[in-house]
Parts: sequence; structure tokens; C-alpha cells
Amino acid sequence: MNLHTFLFVLGCCALATDALEEGESPGRRFILESIEEAKRVVDSAYKYSRDESLARVRKEVIKPSDKLRLLRQPARKTREAVRAADYMEQTLRLITEKAHHAHKRSINATNLLTPEELSTIKRLTGCEAQTREPSCRTTPLINKYRTGSNVCNNRRNPLLGASNTPFARWLPAKYEDGVSQPNGWDPNRLYNGAALPLVRLVSNRILSTADADVESDNDFTYLLTIFGQWVDHDLTLTPTSPSIRSFSNGINCDVSCERSEPCFPIQVPNKDSRLRPDSCLPFFRSAPACGSGQTAYMFGGSNNVRQQINSLTAFLDGGQVYGAEDGLVKNLRDLTNDGGLLRVNDQFNDNGREHLPFTNVQSNLCSNRRKILNDTTLTEVPCFIAGDVRVIENIALTSVHALFLREHNRLARTLRVLNPSWSSETLYQEARKIMGAFQQVLVIRDYLPHIVGPDAIKRHLGAYPGYNGNVDPSIASVFATAAFRFAHLAIQPIVPRLDENYQNHPQFPSVPLYEAFFAPWRVIFEGGVDPLIRGLIGRPAKLNTQDHMMVNALRERLFAFTNHIALDLAALNMQRSRDHGIPGYNAWRQFCGLSVPQNESELAVVMNNTDLARKLIELYKTPENIDVWLGGVAEPFVPGGRVGPLFACLIATQFQHIREGDRLWWETPGAFTNKQRTSLASVSLARIICDNTGIRKVPSDAFHFTSSSNYVNCENIPTFDITPWIETGVSAINNANIGNEVR
Repeated sequence: MNLHTFLFVLGCCALATDALEEGESPGRRFILESIEEAKRVVDSAYKYSRDESLARVRKEVIKPSDKLRLLRQPARKTREAVRAADYMEQTLRLITEKAHHAHKRSINATNLLTPEELSTIKRLTGCEAQTREPSCRTTPLINKYRTGSNVCNNRRNPLLGASNTPFARWLPAKYEDGVSQPNGWDPNRLYNGAALPLVRLVSNRILSTADADVESDNDFTYLLTIFGQWVDHDLTLTPTSPSIRSFSNGINCDVSCERSEPCFPIQVPNKDSRLRPDSCLPFFRSAPACGSGQTAYMFGGSNNVRQQINSLTAFLDGGQVYGAEDGLVKNLRDLTNDGGLLRVNDQFNDNGREHLPFTNVQSNLCSNRRKILNDTTLTEVPCFIAGDVRVIENIALTSVHALFLREHNRLARTLRVLNPSWSSETLYQEARKIMGAFQQVLVIRDYLPHIVGPDAIKRHLGAYPGYNGNVDPSIASVFATAAFRFAHLAIQPIVPRLDENYQNHPQFPSVPLYEAFFAPWRVIFEGGVDPLIRGLIGRPAKLNTQDHMMVNALRERLFAFTNHIALDLAALNMQRSRDHGIPGYNAWRQFCGLSVPQNESELAVVMNNTDLARKLIELYKTPENIDVWLGGVAEPFVPGGRVGPLFACLIATQFQHIREGDRLWWETPGAFTNKQRTSLASVSLARIICDNTGIRKVPSDAFHFTSSSNYVNCENIPTFDITPWIETGVSAINNANIGNEVR
């Protein structure tokens, strides 16, 4: 049966006795009806999920799986992009299923459809609009300031690095069906002659660490860990599907262990210490991107595989402060005055300093004060809102958000004094531009060398080579799902809070990590930001060792305050890599030019640990099958770093792309004047802490762990010189030339 015969038969069957409109083919009518059916399926699933989700978050007790899912729910423009992709995916699924029914064999829908018919589907599902490049000529001030979404950062390819675009692939994806099905979807499928182990089983056998066995890092403060989370939240956020039930059969993803898009549950192994062997942990697949999976063909994609969306920009631009799309950016601004300020809390302050604003979304997501303290008379507060939704994930991260919110407003107020004629828009944009430069300097100069070590810095991030418009800065899927999740193994089981003498706070003691999730009330009612920041700079990070990897607060109590089933962060990380079709450990070792172990003895050399190699081979049978996140975090550290050779390579490579592919990078000629660049190069986290808290003594290097007796008084920490921003009447910055030096 050829294509047109197939479409005629299906079209006639679908239409029954309906008459065709003049000039309209049965195939076209069939396609249009498939699109409408797909829209009904998706819209129905979305509506059910929205109503059910709202009901759940307004309950007294919220399940941990709902908390995690709500942190990854697409909003605003991201939701539009995800809905369009789901419309297309379901349209092609329906066509494929009917083709299979007619032919009695599997057929890819994109092989049945003409380019014109594919174009129709693309246009009517909304995917065409999502992938259409904007005109940068109509975007104001793109030569001087970033857009909220970073559209038009690259003027030749305006969507490169922008929010709501697909992650990059540095290696071809490895899906079970070659298109979109995650590895491990079919538990009987063999990989290199062996079945993949359950991710929860791997977590139990390799990563389990009792909180009492934690080894602290003698070199680095806990701020290094939390700052890494802060940086991650500037670069990556992968939305999950808005649907909590299967598109094809309607099962609820969090009550069934059946695999059915978008449900990819984590199966519990036998003899699990916490969970029943016949149960599973809910897991929702990351949402597809338009132009990937079955839809790639119609966008000219040569590799017809599913891809996922990054809802954030790929640039170090302070997006976790300002937002990554225009609607949120505007919502976070204080438009009640001409100060160029960010919105702050209008109900509470922190000893006269600003708190983050509250969201106006009604839910009980952050209402756990009464449960934790066992006092029903206590006042609850809403969740905070910031440029990144994960601001409420833990109170240590919240304190860093508050710190940089205050720094923006401090800069804007200072700029207004220096330049009283500047408009609110100019004050906001200039303060935001300085903050973005701060982020870039602090990450490349201060943070990354401690993580990837001096060798990787020298190889990938030496002297700034200038902007290269041919470099794609997009975040790689392997970076987002694996490499930059290394810091999960450097998280302490407590959130330390310290007093003015850097001793345990007598009134507000340190908090168990599992009681610090979604707890903005602790920042409001329990001493504010200062005890938390002191805890971050005054206490060490956890040291990741091969014997003690991930604390139980993350493996056994993630997002759980009651007896509800907690999540397992290690298992989630590995399941997410499989969901994204990330190749295994050896493929990435080869990508980085490292040795590729073929057996247990060679793996033992790479890991410098025969016992660990034996356990890994018992689980995976071959190094080829090892999940890349696990293999990466299990490697011994590179000299001077806190990751192994594989992750040092992947992380340094990603930041090399981010820096060279950013037209507005702070060192790009024309982005700032010479005097401004000199001033920016002097920024320090120590000074930012001094300027925005009541803390008066700090370590000169906020990332290096040292005795408080070595701390420096704030008056001895160099201040940031903002005088180069005094407007002289003739701008020294030739904005039209920013980024024109393209190699």
C-alpha cells in the first residue's frame, strides 16, 4: 500500500459518509482530524493535570513527587513551547498508530507524510511559531543590553543560547527505539549483552551514605557548593511534561508503575531498605522540544531523535535574579518608582534589609512551619519568587538569592545618585549589566578553578580569546543532566546557621537539610539571612569520597517532612540521563580523549579502586553501560579540583562555549569601557556579603575554608569602584561595535 492509497483509505474511514470540501484530498482531511484529536487529548490531559495539581498544592500535606514536579513545570512562554511540541508528538503518534493498524507493522509517521503535509502539521500545532527566528532589527537596544530571553545575542542565529530552545548534543543520542524511548524503558532489553540495572538499586549499592559518616572538605567552604547550585540555576532548567497522566491510556503517572508517555517510573528493587519491592517512585519525562523526536524530520533535522527544552538562557547573565523571559522579568521589577529597582517583600524586612518578595500563587507548597514545629498556632508565609522558581528549594540557596537581589538594588540606588538624570529603565539595565558581569567574573575566576582544577582551566579557559559568533553556547544535555550535578555529592546533611562569633547560633540552630526544603518561613522568622550566610562561609562543604557519596537527606528524605514516600536524588539523576538519551560513561570518556576501560581491571585503574570497580561491574556488567552521572562522580578528583577527569573536561568545555559564544561577555571590546572592566575585575563575594548583610568579618576568599580567627574586617575588604559609570556626556562605549570581532 503506497502513501496516497494509505491516506485515502484512512481518510475515507475517518470521514465515513462526510462529504469532502471541493479541492480537498481525503489525506488532508485525515491529517486535520488527527491534529484536532491530538489537541483534544493534550488539552484534556493538561486541564486535568492543572486542576489536580492545584487541588494537591492546596492540601495540608503535599507529596514530595508533586513538589519536584511543580519546580519543573513550564510557565508562560515555556508552556506554549511545550504544548506545541506535545500537539505535534501526539499528532504523529495517532498517525503512526493508525498506520500500524492498517499495515500490521511499525511505521514512522514522518515516512508516510509529504513535506507539504508535514509543514501543515508544523504550522497548525504551533511548532512553526516556536522555531521561527525573530528579526533582531526590531529588538531595541540589543547592541547594549541583553533581552530577557537572550534572543538576538547571536545576531546571525538569534535563537542560539536563548531560553526555550533545545539543549545541545555533543554526541548522538542513544534512545532505545532510536527516536525517543528512554534507555531502560523495556526492562528486558539488553545493552552490550546485559540489562541495565534499576537506578534505585545502583543508588542503594553505590551511593548510600549515613549522615554520621560524612567527611568534611578541609579546603573549601559550604558556599562553594551552594554557589554551584546558584550557577546551575542561571543556566539550566528542564521542564517536565505538564501532564500527570498518560496521553495514550490516561493512567496517572504517580499512582501507576506502568511506563506510558510521559510516565517513566523508577522501579524499586527487591530488598530495598525503605520502599516496597512492588512499588515505584514517580518520574515524569522531560518535555519534548519542537523539532525533535518524530518531529525532527520536518525541521530538516538529520538526527531524528527527541530533544529536551532548556527554559533558561545559556549565558551567565544573572537570570536567576532577573528571569529568563519577558513576562517574569517585568513581574520582578519594582515599577512603582523610577529607581530601576527589583521588587522586594512588602510585609517583612530583615533587620532593615530587604527580603525576597512573595509569590501571589495560592498554595501550601511552603506551608510546613506548623508541621515541622508541631504548633498549629504558628503563622505560615507564601513561597518566595525570584528569577528562578527553585529559589525556595532550600534556605541556603534562598539566602544567596536574597544577597544578589539586595546587590542589584544597592547598585541601582548608587547609580541614581551618580547619574540623577538617568531613567528608571537605564538604572535597571545598567545595574543588571553590572550584575551579569559580576556573575561571569566570579564563576570563571573564583569558582571553576576549584572545581575542574588548573589543568582544565589552562586547556579550556585561559586568556579570553574574544567573541566567536560561530560558537554555539547552548547548554549540552550531558552537562545539564550529569556533569553539573556533581555537587549533589558535596551537600551537607544540615544547613548551618552561625552567630556573630561564627559559633552555632544559640537561638536559631543549624537545620537538618530535609527540614530546610521549601521553608521560606525560616528566613522570615528565624534570624534572616545573616546566620545562613555565616554558615555558608564559616563551615566546610561535604567532601565527596568513593565510600561516602550522597547523604540520606537527599537519597531517602528528599522533599519529605512526613511519612509520605520521599524521592531519591541519585536515582532521579540517573533516570533523567536515560530519559534524555545520554550515552554511557565510556562514550564520554572517549569524547574527552580519556582512556576507555573495557573490563573490571581497567575500570579499577581509572577509579583507582578495585572494590568500587567490582561493584560497578556486578551492576552494569560492562563499563559501556555505566550511567555517565554515576561514572563521573565516582572518579577520583583531578589535582586541585573537586571532580574527576571526565567531568573536568565536560564542565570546562561547556563554560568555554558559554564564554566564547556570548556577544555581550564582559571582556568583549565595547561591552564596557577600560575603566569599567578594571573595576569589574576587582569584584569579590566577600565585598558583596559585606555590602548586603550585617556581617562585619568575612574570609577574604569566601570559598576557602579557614579559621574565623583569620577573617578580615569588612572595612579592609576593597570596595567596588562604581565611579567609572558616571556619565560624562560622551559615551566611551561604542555599542554598535559590540561583538563585531567574530573569528
